[in-house]
Parts: sequence; C-alpha cells; structure tokens
Amino acid sequence: MKFGKLEDISQVDFSLPDDPSGTAEVLNKNKGSQNKLNVYFGCPAWSCKEWVGKYYPAKTKPADYLYHYSRQFNTIELNTTHYRIPKPETINRWKQSVPKGFTFCPKLPQSISHKKFFQGTQEALIQFAESVNKLERTLGTTFMQLPPYFQPKDQWALEQFIENFPKEIPLALEFRHEAWFQDFKIFEKMCNWLAKKGISTVITDVAGRRDVLHQRLTTPHLILRLVGNNLHKTDYERVNLWVEKIAQWSAEGLESAYLFIHEPDEVHCPEITTYLIQQLNKKLAIKLVPPKPIPQEVQGSLF
Repeated sequence: MKFGKLEDISQVDFSLPDDPSGTAEVLNKNKGSQNKLNVYFGCPAWSCKEWVGKYYPAKTKPADYLYHYSRQFNTIELNTTHYRIPKPETINRWKQSVPKGFTFCPKLPQSISHKKFFQGTQEALIQFAESVNKLERTLGTTFMQLPPYFQPKDQWALEQFIENFPKEIPLALEFRHEAWFQDFKIFEKMCNWLAKKGISTVITDVAGRRDVLHQRLTTPHLILRLVGNNLHKTDYERVNLWVEKIAQWSAEGLESAYLFIHEPDEVHCPEITTYLIQQLNKKLAIKLVPPKPIPQEVQGSLF
C-alpha cells in the first residue's frame, strides 16, 4: 500500500495515541455482553505467487490460490471489488473455495466511493449490494475508502449516502483527508453521527500518516489496517502495542477485530501475521491458528 509510505522511518514515533473518550463510551455500552472476541486476520490479496511452495503447496495454480489462502487466514481485504463488481458465478466460486468461518470484506467500488459527492451512484450501489449479499455467511464487513480530496465540508454528501446505504450490510469508513484530523471536534462530530447509524471506522497504522491512527471506534468492531515495513523490527514492536490495545478493548466490550496486514512486499505478510496471532493467543488465552509454512515434498536421489 503506497498511502503513507516512507523510505526513512527512523524518526517515526510508532506509539499508539490515547483513546478518544468516544471509544470508551461505545465499548462500555457493550461491556458485560459475555460475547467472546471474534478475531479475523488476513491480507489485501490471495494472489501472491511467492507463497507457492511455502504457504501454498508447490505447483499450486492461480485458480486454487483462494482455496489455500483461506486455510492460512480467516478473512481477506477484498480489494478486487474496488475495481469491478463480481458476477454471481464468481461469488459462488469464492464461497465454495473457503471453509466455514472464513469471511470476505469487500471494498466499495471506486465508481461509488470516488464519484463526486456520490451523485449518480444509486444503481451501482444496488448492484454492489446484490452482489455482496450473495456472499451470505461469508460476508464480513464492507468498507469504503473515502477519496483523498473528501473533506469535512463535504460531510452532507456522506450523510446522504449513508442514509441510502442498505441497512443489512455492515459498513466501515476510512477517512484520509488531513482536514478531518486537524480539529478534533470535526472528526468527533462525524464519529458521533456514525455511531448512531451503526457505521464503523477504519483505523490505519502507517508510518507516513500518523493522523489516521485516530483510535476512534464508533461500533464495538475494530477494523485495522496495519502497514508494516518489510519485517523491520518496528513491525514486531507495533504488533506488541496492538496486542495490548486489543486486549484492553476486548475487556471493555470489543466484539470483533478485523486485522488486515499490509507490507510493501506482500510476500512478508504471513510472517508478521503469524507473530500477531501468536501474541494474541498468549495475551487473550485464545486458540487461533496462525499461518504456517507447508512442508514440501523433497525429491529423493539415487546418487
């Protein structure tokens, strides 16, 4: 992911900021529900050919990548839907490839999210809703990446769009324009409105844009995009911080955590994900199965 990427991270403060008071208020409403924390972990793609022979069996064909990906991870940040709405036969093929408990998290098409003021997007939204509803039990949350030029002065358009968004489909929003975070009151007002509508926020932890690490939950569901730096030592330090934060939020009422791991080189995503899950298992006394390299057949020799 290029957003917020820095070539030199030596001066970056990777600590997590304090929680806004609104986060505690959202979680406390759910505290004591006795629901166990559901943790979903995954990557932005299943098509990494470098995983063949390591996390996928040797000679795995591209058509079978999803099958093997879904045996290593239990969710996917489905970026392919950002560019095209999948056909019903594609949805059926995806559903048949994954085991019980796996979820897809589709990104809204850019034909919707990046259309000025979301005008003229109703037909595309209907098509998208019909498509993702076919995911049935495998639908996790959808999320919309707001365009980088979408500012607080455009809030009216977002509110209008949300009012028309299908109520049965979970939605999370990712804010990127700096103006949202320059005045706490502006973002807090938006988040209060989202909380009333049951719309989640996306939290992004990336080196070059620490402002989008806002820590403001509007539902008891965490959607985190953690962007590493090719297994730099700070990647592991940041995971440790997030494990502590997730444990805290879980005790306060967090219901689910969608944890999407990004690396400049996708080939490294399983390694940092494995570390994340191992640490969560220790901290929360849960039994998630992290990604594991697959033992490959070794050809014998007569000589």
